[in-house]
Amino acid sequence: MNFSSKLLENAVAEFAKLPGVGQKTALRLVLHLLNQEKTEVEKFSSSISKLRNEIQFCSICQNISDQAICEICASPKRDHTTICVVEDTRDVMAVQNTNQYNGVYHVLGGLISPMDGIGPSDLEVDSLVERIRENGVKEVIFALSATMEGDTTLFYLHKRLKDYNIIISTIARGIAFGGELEYVDEITLGRSIATRVPYESSLSR
Repeated sequence: MNFSSKLLENAVAEFAKLPGVGQKTALRLVLHLLNQEKTEVEKFSSSISKLRNEIQFCSICQNISDQAICEICASPKRDHTTICVVEDTRDVMAVQNTNQYNGVYHVLGGLISPMDGIGPSDLEVDSLVERIRENGVKEVIFALSATMEGDTTLFYLHKRLKDYNIIISTIARGIAFGGELEYVDEITLGRSIATRVPYESSLSR
């Protein structure tokens, strides 16, 4: 792709680094910004810069937050005895959108994937165990993607948690194998949470 401006070329190259954005889409986005008022572009730039520099991770659940403790963990209206374990922030948003869950969350920050060099020590597993050990948790719900990595992570977590006096359950498999949580429609996901089953029962299905 030939560019008439080095500044344009550099901007397109940066946008093209975003997931799912090719050069043509990146060019369209950059040209759109060029057609906006300078104040609007500055506002856009400032919001991205503030996001990167000021965002925090909740010290309790590891979810993305504006404060040291996120709004969900800080809310007295949530059921703090039930923890829904998810892969990342996108899954927290997906479950929240179902309006079928009133507990709190624990964000692992990924899934176990030996092929990608990701092991248990790379995830927020120890902090989950610590929460269960200290905070009177009654139930842990695994809400992980129905993939090989999700099942591997689920199996490992169950081994770590099975000796604690808690209910360990997993969302019902209304989600096709290979499906990622963030792409499941709200009704299906909500039903899967509401009809969750004990983890041991899911192994025989």
